[in-house]
Amino acid sequence: MNDLLRKGFLLGLGAAVTSKEKFETKIKQLVEKNELTQEQAKTLLQQFVDKGEAKKEEWQTRQQEQTQKLANDIGLATKEEVEELRNRITELENKLAEK
Repeated sequence: MNDLLRKGFLLGLGAAVTSKEKFETKIKQLVEKNELTQEQAKTLLQQFVDKGEAKKEEWQTRQQEQTQKLANDIGLATKEEVEELRNRITELENKLAEK
């Protein structure tokens, strides 16, 4: 399953890089044709990058949620549950040591 997630991520990353390159090429063409100023081109490119960052964060959140759901479905313990068990074991060991 982890390999499938990694391949999906790499596919998305490849698509994003290709899209960005095509977008930059199109913006350069518009600047060369004087249909867009340099400042407008920079603004558009920054908006594109910002939107990409927002989508990346959204994707990471979604991936984390799916990973958490998968862990719950197969019965993996969370960090908090493991820590709670460690604390309980330590408590029990201390009680046994007192006797």
